[in-house]
Amino acid sequence: MTAGRLRGVGVGPGDPELVTVKAARLIAEADVVAYHSGPRGDSIARRIATPYVRDGAVEELLVYPVTTGSTDHPLGYHGLMADFYDASADRLAAHLDSGCDVVVLAEGDPLFYGTFMYLHDRLADRYDTAVVPGVTSVSGSAAAVATGLCRHEDILTILPGTLPVPELARRLADTEAAVVMKLGRTFENVREALRQAGRLDEARYVERASSDAERVLPVADVDASTVPYMSMVVVPGKDLRADAAGRAASSAAKALATQTIPAEQAVNQPAGEVVVVGLGPGPERWLTPEASAELAGVGHVVGYAPYVARVPQREGLTRHASGNTVEVDRARDALELARKGERVAMVSGGDAGVFGMASAVFEAAEQHGYTDVPVRVVPGVTAAQAVAARAGAPLGGDFAVISLSDRLKPWHVVAARLRAAAEADLAIAIYNPASRSRTEQVALARDLLLEVRGADQVVVVGRDVGRAEESLTVTTLGDLDPASIDMKCLVMVGATRTRVTPSGQVWTPRFVD
Repeated sequence: MTAGRLRGVGVGPGDPELVTVKAARLIAEADVVAYHSGPRGDSIARRIATPYVRDGAVEELLVYPVTTGSTDHPLGYHGLMADFYDASADRLAAHLDSGCDVVVLAEGDPLFYGTFMYLHDRLADRYDTAVVPGVTSVSGSAAAVATGLCRHEDILTILPGTLPVPELARRLADTEAAVVMKLGRTFENVREALRQAGRLDEARYVERASSDAERVLPVADVDASTVPYMSMVVVPGKDLRADAAGRAASSAAKALATQTIPAEQAVNQPAGEVVVVGLGPGPERWLTPEASAELAGVGHVVGYAPYVARVPQREGLTRHASGNTVEVDRARDALELARKGERVAMVSGGDAGVFGMASAVFEAAEQHGYTDVPVRVVPGVTAAQAVAARAGAPLGGDFAVISLSDRLKPWHVVAARLRAAAEADLAIAIYNPASRSRTEQVALARDLLLEVRGADQVVVVGRDVGRAEESLTVTTLGDLDPASIDMKCLVMVGATRTRVTPSGQVWTPRFVD
């Protein structure tokens, strides 16, 4: 017997007339129509498809065991749901094995936060399977708001409302347009995140888009107790760029107006300044209290996008993220904001004064006429300190810090400095050992150092130190594999007197024989 065919069919966000012609045909031809529902057995997808389900079709109602993360299952919520999807797939497989064609209804689009994808994972390699796209809830909600969602190069970000408030606020602040899904119990947190991101006034709430029960309201006016799961928030990108300067100035002015400055400091507080802040190597616990206090008091944060992303979003804060090779340009932008009276934080990883943005700010001030703008530098934990601490004390004696990047200096200068440090018998912390476009410098540096030091010279490689993917490798100069080094690494080459303990810790004596 020939097995039946499996089709995942999107039925749109609510209006039966938004079901595609192909979806309507497949539903009408199906031997078996399957659909999901909550514990009460009420399926929105089935209601949408009602005009298209033929008399005599077998119907399979797949009822979720829970709709929250609370469960006594030994493997938790995801374990319980995995069991449910396994059982659902078995039920549909029985129909397919008997030769019946099965259509699984999905609200919106089957593969856009759709449950069908979990059945697809379990059945697609066994049966003739296809997916029919549907009008998404995002499209339905944007149409309900009747405002351009995103234009030109605007970035649209789709976010689950289940994210923690700080993370949700950060992402809302960093995008031109946004849609927030999965509301219900999360609504108050979503509204707070919108407020912190400065996006509350423009945000619109859409409930049951395209259905007879559709509602559209300003998010600020919604009664949280009435919000169903099948609702979303739309934050249009319209006019964001045109109004960016005005909104930024307004946010900064609001932040300045609400700051509480001790009376003894008020007299000396500059109207505008750039505070260059070192964020440390990564973990929040390595951000100093002083740095946190400075970030809490500024109206603008400027920097390389991954560093700006580490600063919690809050009400009154405007973020200015940029790429990795425009240091002087973003420093100039920060100085210009400060000249206009804004308090600006220029953020940098590690310590801003060690291959960071502090020098770039002074460079931009000198080159572009901003020497009258106040600049302060706030220290941070360096990557070298973090790796050294993890390894033991490889920098316990005199040491040098050298960057292998030849973007701002020629390689012969880098090579001369490496040789001088090696000949002076200094431990060497090597920053920027490699990148996507710089793949040869590590091998060149290793070969150069081998000319001065022995192959058994101790080397420490720290990768992503302080983060979840952290690793620390203790090796030797002779065994160092350049191919294993990338932009996430910091390499430390010990002095000739550097030692390794029986437990594998590395330390350099303070004394010299």
